[in-house]
Amino acid sequence: MAPVKRKLYQRLLFCVVFLPISGVLCFSELFFIKEPHDVTVMRKEAVILDCQAHGEAPIDVRWLKNGVKVVENERVYLLSNGSIYISEVESRRGDKSDEGFYQCLAQNKYGAILSQKARLTIASISSFAIQPTSIVVTEGSVARFSCKISAHPPPIITWELNRVTLPLATERITVLPSGVLQIQGVQQEDAGNYRCIATNIASRRRSTEATLTVTPAPSPQLPQRPRIIAGPQNISVSLHQSAILECMATGNPRPIISWSRADSKSIDVYNTKVLGNGNLIITDIKPQHGGIYMCRATTPGTRNYTVASANVTVLAPPSLVEWPESLTRPRAGTARFVCQADGVPTPQITWLKNGEKVHSNGRIKMYNSKLVINQIIPEDDAIYQCQAENEQGSVLSMARLIVVMSEDRPSAPRNIRADTVSSSAILLAWERPLYNSDKVIAYSVHYMKAEGLNNEEYQVVIGNDTTRYIIDDLEPARNYTFYVVAYMPMGASRMSDHVFQHTLEDVPLRAPELSLTSRSPTDIQVSWQPLPDKLSRGRVSAYRLSYRTSAENTVSQVELTGEKTHHLLENLQPDTIYLLRIVAATSIGWGEQSAWTSHRTPKASSARVPLAPELHLEPLNCTTILARWQLAPRNSAGVQGYRLFYHEESQPENAPVQLRASDHTHTIGGLDPRKKYHVKLLAYNFVGDGYQADQTISTPGCVSVRDRLVPPPPPPHNVYTKTNSSTAVFLHWGRPAFTSSHAVNYTVRCNPVGLQNASLVLYLQTSEQSLLVRDLEPNTKYEFAIRLHIDQLSSPWSPVVYQSTFPEAPMLPPSNVKVTLIEEDTALVSWKPPDEPNIAVTHYTILYASRNAWIAGEWQVLQREGTITMALLENLRPGQVYLVKVSASNNMGDGPFSHTVELTVQPDLSSDPRLSHGSTHSTAFSDGFYHLDEKSMTGITVGVCIALICIIICAFIIVCRGKNRKFSAVKTYRGGVSTSASAAGHLGSDGQAENADVTVPMMSQNHFIDAKGGTNLMINYLGPVQPSAERKRKWFSFSNNVKKDSKAVQNMRHGSTSYQPGTTVLTYEEELSTSADQPITLQALLGRPGDTEGSSNSESSHATGDSGRYSHDETEMTNLSSGASSRPPSLTAEDSSGSDCSCPAGELNELSEESQADLKLMESVENSPCQHEAQGSSQSALSL
Repeated sequence: MAPVKRKLYQRLLFCVVFLPISGVLCFSELFFIKEPHDVTVMRKEAVILDCQAHGEAPIDVRWLKNGVKVVENERVYLLSNGSIYISEVESRRGDKSDEGFYQCLAQNKYGAILSQKARLTIASISSFAIQPTSIVVTEGSVARFSCKISAHPPPIITWELNRVTLPLATERITVLPSGVLQIQGVQQEDAGNYRCIATNIASRRRSTEATLTVTPAPSPQLPQRPRIIAGPQNISVSLHQSAILECMATGNPRPIISWSRADSKSIDVYNTKVLGNGNLIITDIKPQHGGIYMCRATTPGTRNYTVASANVTVLAPPSLVEWPESLTRPRAGTARFVCQADGVPTPQITWLKNGEKVHSNGRIKMYNSKLVINQIIPEDDAIYQCQAENEQGSVLSMARLIVVMSEDRPSAPRNIRADTVSSSAILLAWERPLYNSDKVIAYSVHYMKAEGLNNEEYQVVIGNDTTRYIIDDLEPARNYTFYVVAYMPMGASRMSDHVFQHTLEDVPLRAPELSLTSRSPTDIQVSWQPLPDKLSRGRVSAYRLSYRTSAENTVSQVELTGEKTHHLLENLQPDTIYLLRIVAATSIGWGEQSAWTSHRTPKASSARVPLAPELHLEPLNCTTILARWQLAPRNSAGVQGYRLFYHEESQPENAPVQLRASDHTHTIGGLDPRKKYHVKLLAYNFVGDGYQADQTISTPGCVSVRDRLVPPPPPPHNVYTKTNSSTAVFLHWGRPAFTSSHAVNYTVRCNPVGLQNASLVLYLQTSEQSLLVRDLEPNTKYEFAIRLHIDQLSSPWSPVVYQSTFPEAPMLPPSNVKVTLIEEDTALVSWKPPDEPNIAVTHYTILYASRNAWIAGEWQVLQREGTITMALLENLRPGQVYLVKVSASNNMGDGPFSHTVELTVQPDLSSDPRLSHGSTHSTAFSDGFYHLDEKSMTGITVGVCIALICIIICAFIIVCRGKNRKFSAVKTYRGGVSTSASAAGHLGSDGQAENADVTVPMMSQNHFIDAKGGTNLMINYLGPVQPSAERKRKWFSFSNNVKKDSKAVQNMRHGSTSYQPGTTVLTYEEELSTSADQPITLQALLGRPGDTEGSSNSESSHATGDSGRYSHDETEMTNLSSGASSRPPSLTAEDSSGSDCSCPAGELNELSEESQADLKLMESVENSPCQHEAQGSSQSALSL
């Protein structure tokens, strides 16, 4: 009460201060101190509805109920302060009930004002709309009961178990205010009979009982994916009320519930809390809480989840953002009042004059936010109110119009008369005003149609030198009303008397539109709609119907009376195309004939095809046609769907639009204004196409700027889109400031992005500022545009907005699931995405288990991203049969699992001695293909690297060795066979020696060669190199970095050999069993004649371990040694007397030393043309 008084005192103070300045800056002649408010009472109770008005006395207060004056009686009477008192509220049906909307009307000498509406509601409670039903659940799962009831005020819901109030102390049980009972983790003691109790001030009601049966849980419990059994629903909540979004899910293990917004905005944590195990409650809801909320149920520790969403719309009562201001205007002037309001849903604006609704006429025009009064007269002096109202409430604002009168204004023009000139012209004449006519500077002629409401008034201004004027833009056969106003510099006169006159008839402007159907193969039913007055231009007196076949030129005609709207043509030919047209006539004559319209009569067949539908066409605006139809009542054939054809006159027919059997309306959009279109509709079934219905319609013209002298309305603005589900998108847009009081319609255009077929564009009509577009494709991007239609004006299309639908949860499992064993304990599972169009997969889930584990319900789980279509199953047990299945999932949920695929793992062969005998390594094969595992790939990589390193080292050695070849010497012997001192024959296993030409370093002056013995004996300054007496031979190779022991190092100090830095020496030695001091004989040096090696069947090679080939196992590194206590070592040469060379000696002698020095060792050994048969022992040394 205090705020109301404070507001009143502030307003009075404002008026006292500013009223002397201007009488219209503040309007305080009449206003309300108290207004009635909504109230709910019990039947037979008393109630008082307050109403107190303040202003200049006397003030008369009246009450209205549902717009009708309240009559006082013994129960209802007015109090002295203006309030109404009802002693006993009645709830009888009809007008005798006291329920309804009440308003008080206060009036004084300045005018009247109306209070806001107050709703009187009698407390009541109806029967249950939804009763709880019995359910059977397993132990540990969830149970849910629900009940729904309508009551005023809203009831309090409680639950009983076995007729005892259900305790809510446990966290397992949740009761939602909407009447839902949730039980988490059901136990055996929860079983019983449940019922719902609804209570308010009027009464209490109990629902029927529902039984909860609890069955034992299976052991062991199988894992279950999360599943939402009760998701949130789209709701509309009033401002400052509470919104409850239910979300109940089941699964094993128990899923976790989380909430988020689809627009990624954060949820208000101050006004939002979680009720129970996942239900979201928003208290004191505000506009910013509106939007799409998503509930997500997730299995703990995994990425398995499912989602449900709902849209929350916040309803708000009207609130004024711009209100009218009081005005002072002279007579014949113009007054404009502005009023704008916000609210959800959009408030409707109504203008009141002295408490009564204002109707548009020629002078008064109403727009959505404006009231315009032209040619103000003294009767317009009144109090005007703007009332904004929606289903949430109403709000009013008022302003006064003061009309100022002038004493020296002229009187009104006199003796107005009108004469008809033609069907479109009327001559208007008048006499000058009786008083002050000499001050008149101009006249204004006003005229409008006399019939109908909300007709537009036209005005023409002419000079003061004439009192006659011809209005020549009138419609034929219409009544008009006229009046004239005289103007002078000080203002305008009163209006003259009104005069009525009608124009003459004319021929019809055009012919009716034809509708053609066939009831049988030999007839055509022709029907048409009467022409509107604007087109008929008079009363239609006759019609003439002409028809012929498309193959003949003979035309038949039928004349019908003007009252006819249909005609049946009989005795026609079946399956024949007929052309028809019609023309209308008035008393003046025949009008223009229509164009030929074609129609094919049905075939003369006994097949049961659908009859022609009853088609109705209606132009919604200048570019859109609405087609409505229904099947003929006598139709007995089944219908599988419809085909709709349409095309512009004289244009080829478009492809048909396929429609479902449940469709009975279709909007044809994107048409051209002022064009004639032919529309054909037929039903079809499995037999074939049914009878067709043909109809012609013309689109109206879009009124242009030139026609109306006003710009077209702006398009809707602030177009907002929200995805509601995988098949629906919610649209909302703002209404332009420029709108009229007439009905406003919108056309919504919707099509997928990149659509090529224009016939698939969807056009939807609505009168609201929001629309839920349904039946869209999942996971598809759409574009939306909206245009406005008002008073035959169409706005441009709004800017295009884009929105994608949510992906749909997969309905099919992955396809082509294959499992392949690639190792003893590893298998590869592969698959393809589900065979569904427009499906998005975020991840795959692979379940696999051995047969024993499958029986126990123990699955192993793998997950892969949606772009991966294979996975490895590792650590498989040998000898087991594994079961594998795969499912696809996305943000909207999980798809089904594929069929189970079996995989048999072979037993481990190494564990069976019979199977593994003689085998140290096994290679895994699968499906006839060899699969390389990670270990095999590592071994191959290491081997390749080692080979590359060896090649590099060999190349480096050969390069370094080539530098010293230029200083080597070569000695030839035995008939021109030239070899160096270090050349030796290599004894193969076949007993033949291969001669090799090699190079040796240049000898110093202390070295010499003795070749008299016919041996390859090398002698230095210490004496000949002595071979060992023992037959054990060892090859070794060394370069600069030779491995030395202490004895070799000591010997190197006392003597030298032919080894030079940068060269490689290949030697083998025979170790003598004699002591170092024993003298060495020539026989020892040359070798015993009976000791031979290298024959093809010699056994000594096997006895000594020397096979005559290079072997890593038979080669070791040694050093050349010499000392004072022993003779210098020598390289023995095998006797070459018995050798045979296939190469001519002359060719060998012709080889120069330089060319021999350029030969590589391996090439010399492998490619030498000389082959020698070994007769003696192997040579002592081979040096490079």
